[in-house]
Amino acid sequence: MRGRTWVYTPQLGGRTIPVAARERTKERILEHGRRHYAGRYTRLDVRFSGALCYIDALLEPELPTPKELQRLGETREQYLERCGHWPVHLCRLRYFGNEDAWTLALFTHSNERYSACVFHSGRDHGTPEEALDVGAMYLPPPRRGTTVRRRRSRPTRR
Repeated sequence: MRGRTWVYTPQLGGRTIPVAARERTKERILEHGRRHYAGRYTRLDVRFSGALCYIDALLEPELPTPKELQRLGETREQYLERCGHWPVHLCRLRYFGNEDAWTLALFTHSNERYSACVFHSGRDHGTPEEALDVGAMYLPPPRRGTTVRRRRSRPTRR
């Protein structure tokens, strides 16, 4: 391989995610979702393929009107069963060997593909929890009666 220069590209390549890292990452994402986004989804789905980790959310479908049900030729239960299994793709993480430094691609629903994006911090790399924070923009507001724990901000010292 003489004379070849390799260039690091945050959205290409990566390393296959070890089984133990997959389990830890999935638990981190699910726990963060429970703590910060309760009531905004029915279930989070975390799946892996090679160097990639995909985060999807299943949402509670809107209740159909009687006219909609008649037009579709479905019962209310059939409609809810059919619509309740459609995932909303949130984001995709790419692994490079560090469980606290992944790259991020956000699913753009307008063109149905993942597009490179930065974390809220402005950095190219971040944690799985930070990735969920970015992808959560696709989640609806919490339902009534659901409490979401927020981090307390510390008072500034003068």
